[in-house]
Amino acid sequence: MNGAWSAPSFQNGVHEDPEWLLEHMDDFGTALCENHFNVGWAWALDSPFQWMKQVASHFGGTRNALAISWPTRIKDVGALRSQFHHVVDIAPTIYRAAGITEPESVNGISQMEMHGVSMDYTFDNDGESKRTTQYFEILGNRAIYHEGWVAACFHGRLPWIRLQGFEFDGEQERWELYDIRNDFSQAVDLAEKYPEKLSELLEKFDEEARRFGVYPLRDVSSPRAGEFGVPSLLGERTSMTYTPAHVRMPESSVLNLKNASWRITGEITVSADSPAEGVVACQGGNMSGWSLYLDSGRPAFVYNCFGHEVTTLMNDRVLEAGRHEVAATFDYDGGFGAGGELVLSIDGDAVAHARIERTVPLVFSMSGETFDVGIDTGSPVGNYPHGFTFNAEIHGVTLERLSEPGDAVAAAMKAGLLQAGLRTQ
Repeated sequence: MNGAWSAPSFQNGVHEDPEWLLEHMDDFGTALCENHFNVGWAWALDSPFQWMKQVASHFGGTRNALAISWPTRIKDVGALRSQFHHVVDIAPTIYRAAGITEPESVNGISQMEMHGVSMDYTFDNDGESKRTTQYFEILGNRAIYHEGWVAACFHGRLPWIRLQGFEFDGEQERWELYDIRNDFSQAVDLAEKYPEKLSELLEKFDEEARRFGVYPLRDVSSPRAGEFGVPSLLGERTSMTYTPAHVRMPESSVLNLKNASWRITGEITVSADSPAEGVVACQGGNMSGWSLYLDSGRPAFVYNCFGHEVTTLMNDRVLEAGRHEVAATFDYDGGFGAGGELVLSIDGDAVAHARIERTVPLVFSMSGETFDVGIDTGSPVGNYPHGFTFNAEIHGVTLERLSEPGDAVAAAMKAGLLQAGLRTQ
């Protein structure tokens, strides 16, 4: 409801105190935070339409302005057009403008039909739209446009209420009907006045949904959401070794160490030419994550929890030339997003220790931060420069999960990851 200073905090279901947000208002819009809209502004900025992002049933969640400039072709400069079009119409428009016929096959793979309709006819005149039909669907919120009419169904879950799911065609659903040729902002529901028109559009939605693979409809918060979950390629693995070939890896493709005890071990060789420095491996960014690195030859490890609590372990010992093992080990208290004891070791000897009171339970980032070996390609997890490429040799970085979450925590993680996906919408 109140927005967020740290988007990962919000995505993990940890809401920040409104008074704290007000105290840090000057950070918003700067590199100091990864802020997120509050509900009031999200709704206000979508006016005069109903709803907002995620709610694809209404124009507040879908409708955007489009400006097209082509000085040598478009003569009616600055004019408005009223034809109805969809984002899938952009590619056909570019193809037409460039004089390209879309390929039927690419590298031996047959291409699906082009779904869009070129908008080039609008360059000269306003008038009737060549786009006559378009379905919409996100998270169960769905609609159909057909020849100037829109049938819309809000599925039931408010975008800012995360832990709530509904079955389809339940009592919370109600289809509305709008004549957008005369009702730009979908202000007058005509469902009761024109029930036959509504039935016609519902049949059209079903037809389009079958044609374009919209089914099965999915509400990730419903009790049945797991039936449509994507399986993990990691399976039951509890240990994985990575190399400098592994950069920009999405979080879901890397061994998950959350809500468990773990060890991260870097096998490196340091030369005698200059002190080793740079990131050995990292995951996440400046709003949540971890990083194993060397600073002027000194091993260090940082754990970043939502950008609020940043714990850094560093030893004053400068690594001598030769092969070394630098590791961070975490002994977890147990539970969901709980704390534990963090230890930094060099060649098997513990050299630094700190207590971490809470950890990130679900996801470090849904904003493009990744797992990297030998570099930090995103925003820095800790207090070091962007990139911070490792200047010595990395033989491998091994991630080990040393304990497993209990059944209750595992279930909370599964449900929470789906919710985190919603929170990034």
